[in-house]
Amino acid sequence: MHGFILNIKRAKNEDVIVTVLNNNSITDYWRFFGARHSILQVGNLVDFEVSESKNNFMPNMRSLSHISFPWIFSNNHLLIWQNFIKLFEPHLKDIIEVDNFYFNLLLNVARKWDKQNPKRLAVEAYVTLLAHEGRLYDNGFCYVCEEVLDKEVGLMRAFLPTHPTCIYAHALNKKEIFTLYNTKSTIHLNDDVVEKLYLILLKGL
Repeated sequence: MHGFILNIKRAKNEDVIVTVLNNNSITDYWRFFGARHSILQVGNLVDFEVSESKNNFMPNMRSLSHISFPWIFSNNHLLIWQNFIKLFEPHLKDIIEVDNFYFNLLLNVARKWDKQNPKRLAVEAYVTLLAHEGRLYDNGFCYVCEEVLDKEVGLMRAFLPTHPTCIYAHALNKKEIFTLYNTKSTIHLNDDVVEKLYLILLKGL
Protein backbone atom coordinates (compact mmCIF):
# COMPACT_ATOMS: atom_id res chain seq x y z
CA MET A 1 0.00 0.00 0.00
CA HIS A 2 1.19 3.53 -0.62
CA GLY A 3 -0.05 6.97 0.34
CA PHE A 4 0.82 10.52 1.31
CA ILE A 5 1.56 11.35 4.94
CA LEU A 6 -0.79 14.13 6.03
CA ASN A 7 0.01 14.27 9.72
CA ILE A 8 2.23 12.73 12.40
CA LYS A 9 1.37 12.72 16.10
CA ARG A 10 3.62 11.67 18.93
CA ALA A 11 2.36 8.72 20.93
CA LYS A 12 4.01 6.92 23.82
CA ASN A 13 7.80 6.58 24.00
CA GLU A 14 9.08 6.92 20.41
CA ASP A 15 5.96 5.59 18.72
CA VAL A 16 3.91 7.80 16.42
CA ILE A 17 0.46 7.85 14.85
CA VAL A 18 0.66 8.52 11.12
CA THR A 19 -2.30 9.83 9.09
CA VAL A 20 -2.08 8.60 5.50
CA LEU A 21 -4.15 9.47 2.43
CA ASN A 22 -4.22 6.67 -0.11
CA ASN A 23 -6.26 6.05 -3.22
CA ASN A 24 -9.58 5.57 -1.45
CA SER A 25 -9.24 6.30 2.27
CA ILE A 26 -7.63 8.39 4.96
CA THR A 27 -6.41 6.22 7.82
CA ASP A 28 -4.43 6.49 11.06
CA TYR A 29 -1.66 3.93 11.53
CA TRP A 30 0.52 3.12 14.52
CA ARG A 31 4.24 3.10 13.81
CA PHE A 32 6.52 1.64 16.48
CA PHE A 33 9.67 3.71 17.05
CA GLY A 34 8.47 6.04 14.30
CA ALA A 35 10.24 9.03 15.83
CA ARG A 36 13.53 7.47 14.74
CA HIS A 37 12.59 7.23 11.06
CA SER A 38 13.45 10.16 8.79
CA ILE A 39 11.10 8.71 6.16
CA LEU A 40 8.18 9.73 8.36
CA GLN A 41 7.81 13.36 7.32
CA VAL A 42 4.62 15.22 6.47
CA GLY A 43 4.20 15.25 2.70
CA ASN A 44 6.22 12.15 1.94
CA LEU A 45 4.78 9.49 -0.36
CA VAL A 46 5.46 6.14 1.30
CA ASP A 47 5.01 2.48 0.53
CA PHE A 48 4.25 0.18 3.46
CA GLU A 49 2.58 -2.97 4.68
CA VAL A 50 -0.28 -3.06 7.15
CA SER A 51 -0.67 -5.51 10.00
CA GLU A 52 -3.70 -5.58 12.26
CA SER A 53 -3.16 -4.82 15.92
CA LYS A 54 -3.65 -7.70 18.34
CA ASN A 55 -5.51 -5.41 20.73
CA ASN A 56 -7.77 -4.03 17.95
CA PHE A 57 -6.45 -0.53 18.64
CA MET A 58 -5.35 0.60 15.18
CA PRO A 59 -3.49 -1.02 12.28
CA ASN A 60 0.31 -1.02 12.38
CA MET A 61 2.53 0.37 9.63
CA ARG A 62 5.42 -1.95 8.70
CA SER A 63 8.12 -2.40 6.01
CA LEU A 64 8.17 1.33 5.32
CA SER A 65 9.93 2.82 2.28
CA HIS A 66 9.99 6.28 0.73
CA ILE A 67 8.86 6.97 -2.85
CA SER A 68 10.92 10.04 -3.65
CA PHE A 69 10.60 12.91 -6.11
CA PRO A 70 13.49 14.88 -7.72
CA TRP A 71 12.62 18.07 -5.78
CA ILE A 72 12.70 16.49 -2.33
CA PHE A 73 16.13 17.96 -1.50
CA SER A 74 15.19 21.52 -2.48
CA ASN A 75 14.31 23.32 0.75
CA ASN A 76 12.11 25.86 -1.03
CA HIS A 77 10.12 23.24 -2.95
CA LEU A 78 9.80 21.05 0.13
CA LEU A 79 8.55 23.88 2.36
CA ILE A 80 5.88 24.95 -0.14
CA TRP A 81 4.84 21.31 -0.61
CA GLN A 82 4.50 20.70 3.12
CA ASN A 83 2.53 23.92 3.60
CA PHE A 84 0.17 22.80 0.83
CA ILE A 85 -0.32 19.20 1.88
CA LYS A 86 -0.93 20.16 5.52
CA LEU A 87 -4.22 21.69 4.40
CA PHE A 88 -5.66 18.27 3.57
CA GLU A 89 -5.69 16.62 7.00
CA PRO A 90 -8.07 19.12 8.68
CA HIS A 91 -10.14 19.31 5.48
CA LEU A 92 -10.65 15.53 5.31
CA LYS A 93 -10.87 15.01 9.07
CA ASP A 94 -13.47 12.45 10.19
CA ILE A 95 -13.83 11.14 6.62
CA ILE A 96 -12.83 7.47 6.29
CA GLU A 97 -13.62 6.69 2.66
CA VAL A 98 -12.67 9.28 0.04
CA ASP A 99 -12.74 9.10 -3.73
CA ASN A 100 -9.45 8.86 -5.58
CA PHE A 101 -9.58 12.52 -6.67
CA TYR A 102 -7.57 13.75 -3.67
CA PHE A 103 -4.77 11.19 -3.94
CA ASN A 104 -4.53 11.61 -7.71
CA LEU A 105 -4.50 15.40 -7.39
CA LEU A 106 -1.54 15.28 -5.00
CA LEU A 107 0.28 12.68 -7.08
CA ASN A 108 -0.12 14.63 -10.33
CA VAL A 109 1.01 17.86 -8.70
CA ALA A 110 3.98 16.19 -6.98
CA ARG A 111 5.20 14.85 -10.32
CA LYS A 112 5.31 18.42 -11.74
CA TRP A 113 6.52 20.19 -8.58
CA ASP A 114 10.07 20.78 -9.89
CA LYS A 115 9.05 21.47 -13.48
CA GLN A 116 6.79 24.46 -12.81
CA ASN A 117 6.51 27.21 -10.22
CA PRO A 118 5.25 25.30 -7.13
CA LYS A 119 3.12 28.20 -5.88
CA ARG A 120 1.35 28.32 -9.24
CA LEU A 121 0.80 24.56 -9.08
CA ALA A 122 -0.59 24.86 -5.55
CA VAL A 123 -3.04 27.60 -6.59
CA GLU A 124 -4.17 25.63 -9.65
CA ALA A 125 -4.65 22.47 -7.57
CA TYR A 126 -6.57 24.48 -4.95
CA VAL A 127 -9.01 25.80 -7.58
CA THR A 128 -9.34 22.31 -9.09
CA LEU A 129 -10.26 20.93 -5.66
CA LEU A 130 -12.82 23.68 -5.03
CA ALA A 131 -14.39 22.98 -8.42
CA HIS A 132 -14.48 19.23 -7.72
CA GLU A 133 -16.31 19.87 -4.45
CA GLY A 134 -18.71 22.36 -6.06
CA ARG A 135 -17.39 25.26 -3.97
CA LEU A 136 -16.25 27.72 -6.64
CA TYR A 137 -18.39 30.79 -6.04
CA ASP A 138 -18.39 32.63 -9.35
CA ASN A 139 -21.87 34.08 -9.78
CA GLY A 140 -20.68 37.70 -9.87
CA PHE A 141 -22.01 38.77 -6.47
CA CYS A 142 -20.10 39.65 -3.30
CA TYR A 143 -20.13 36.77 -0.83
CA VAL A 144 -20.42 39.21 2.09
CA CYS A 145 -22.91 41.91 1.08
CA GLU A 146 -24.45 40.06 -1.89
CA GLU A 147 -24.21 43.14 -4.11
CA VAL A 148 -22.85 42.97 -7.68
CA LEU A 149 -19.06 42.79 -7.89
CA ASP A 150 -17.17 45.55 -9.68
CA LYS A 151 -14.00 45.23 -11.74
CA GLU A 152 -11.94 44.41 -8.65
CA VAL A 153 -12.51 41.72 -6.04
CA GLY A 154 -11.08 40.64 -2.72
CA LEU A 155 -10.82 36.94 -1.88
CA MET A 156 -11.68 35.15 1.35
CA ARG A 157 -10.69 31.61 2.32
CA ALA A 158 -11.70 29.10 -0.38
CA PHE A 159 -11.29 31.96 -2.87
CA LEU A 160 -14.75 33.36 -2.10
CA PRO A 161 -15.00 36.68 -4.01
CA THR A 162 -16.07 39.88 -2.26
CA HIS A 163 -15.74 43.61 -2.63
CA PRO A 164 -12.20 44.43 -1.41
CA THR A 165 -13.70 46.94 1.04
CA CYS A 166 -16.01 44.31 2.56
CA ILE A 167 -13.07 42.35 3.98
CA TYR A 168 -10.21 44.90 3.74
CA ALA A 169 -8.42 42.68 1.22
CA HIS A 170 -6.03 43.26 -1.67
CA ALA A 171 -7.90 44.36 -4.79
CA LEU A 172 -7.57 41.78 -7.58
CA ASN A 173 -8.78 41.97 -11.16
CA LYS A 174 -12.16 40.21 -11.30
CA LYS A 175 -11.74 39.12 -14.92
CA GLU A 176 -8.38 37.50 -14.12
CA ILE A 177 -9.77 35.71 -11.07
CA PHE A 178 -12.81 34.37 -12.91
CA THR A 179 -10.54 33.25 -15.77
CA LEU A 180 -8.57 31.29 -13.15
CA TYR A 181 -11.83 29.68 -11.98
CA ASN A 182 -12.76 28.69 -15.53
CA THR A 183 -9.38 27.47 -16.78
CA LYS A 184 -7.77 26.19 -13.54
CA SER A 185 -4.59 27.82 -14.88
CA THR A 186 -2.43 30.69 -13.60
CA ILE A 187 -0.64 31.31 -16.88
CA HIS A 188 -2.40 34.68 -17.32
CA LEU A 189 -1.48 35.88 -13.79
CA ASN A 190 1.73 37.68 -12.82
CA ASP A 191 3.88 36.46 -9.95
CA ASP A 192 2.64 39.15 -7.56
CA VAL A 193 -0.98 38.00 -7.95
CA VAL A 194 0.04 34.36 -7.59
CA GLU A 195 1.83 35.19 -4.34
CA LYS A 196 -1.31 36.88 -2.98
CA LEU A 197 -3.41 33.86 -3.98
CA TYR A 198 -0.93 31.49 -2.36
CA LEU A 199 -1.15 33.37 0.96
CA ILE A 200 -4.95 33.13 0.83
CA LEU A 201 -4.65 29.42 0.05
CA LEU A 202 -2.67 28.88 3.26
CA LYS A 203 -5.73 29.89 5.30
CA GLY A 204 -7.22 26.50 4.51
CA LEU A 205 -9.38 24.50 2.17
